[in-house]
Amino acid sequence: MSILKPAALIGALASVALVGAHGTVTGILADGNYFGGYLIGQYPYMANPPDIAGWSTTAIDNGYVDPSSYTSPNIICNRDAQPGAAAAEVSAGGIIEVQWTEWPDSHHGPVLDYLANCNGDCSTVNKTTLEFFKIQEVGLVDGSQSPGKWASDELIANNNTWTLTIPETIPSGNYVLRHEIIALHASHEDYGTQNYPQCFNLKITGGGTAQPLGTRGTDLYQSTDPGINVNIYNPLSGYEIPGPSLFDDSGNPGGDQDPDSSEPSAPAPSPTVSPIVTPTVTLIDTPITPSVSDGAVIPSPNETPSISDGAPATPTVTIRCPPRYNKRPGRPHPRQFNYRG
Repeated sequence: MSILKPAALIGALASVALVGAHGTVTGILADGNYFGGYLIGQYPYMANPPDIAGWSTTAIDNGYVDPSSYTSPNIICNRDAQPGAAAAEVSAGGIIEVQWTEWPDSHHGPVLDYLANCNGDCSTVNKTTLEFFKIQEVGLVDGSQSPGKWASDELIANNNTWTLTIPETIPSGNYVLRHEIIALHASHEDYGTQNYPQCFNLKITGGGTAQPLGTRGTDLYQSTDPGINVNIYNPLSGYEIPGPSLFDDSGNPGGDQDPDSSEPSAPAPSPTVSPIVTPTVTLIDTPITPSVSDGAVIPSPNETPSISDGAPATPTVTIRCPPRYNKRPGRPHPRQFNYRG
């Protein structure tokens, strides 16, 4: 059993005070079983911390990664993150509840969830080789009044807990869950956006045969993305969630299919071609060229009618609804569940 020495205890308490204005994940419920996260106020000061499913990190101060580090490995699972030694078992189609410390209500922003297949043992995986596919995203819920209602506000209202579903069709195996809040309260400033990625090892069972398209962690975001550079203190009519397109069980593999957009776009409608009418012309002594109103040009019978692409596209607005949550009066104590590390 590991015991904190007095000096280490003082350091632990100091670290808790430093991160009090932000948040971190303390653990997850996977199919009803509790699995511990990396407790930044305790484990860095223990000689032999327990084997857990959560990834360790050196982010024991304010805990975030800013856009200047989007090409750094720190964006993958937070600063200097290392894989957990254990794994949380969950079934394909199963439910995971991510439990945060108290999240500040000023830190508005989207909540995103990714998976990456370790193709082996996640406890020894090289994080820079992981290819993540997005399985869930919720952004702006209501932007009519600044700073808006966001996914982070839904998390706070749900006892600082976020619920996600593992896709039913992904293959069984060992995966890394990358759960993230992106805080936008300072995103109107240069490099003011704050990313809070948190990672857990999963063992997914009973899966299918889908082949999601993954993206390396260092390629998920760019500092110039519209969803990264946004002023939430102005009323917003919409918000473009950053990152690759969403994987779903209906057949969309996700990933960066369109390099110019972080969201999949709807297919363009097929153009309608009006039938060609060949006018009847009566020849007289002086040849007369038949006229057609509105400037239309009549093609010859061997010509293929051309279709103009010049018509302006009708803009589309995607409205995302937050997931339904099971409200409960308070978070259950971990001892109420089967604790697995």
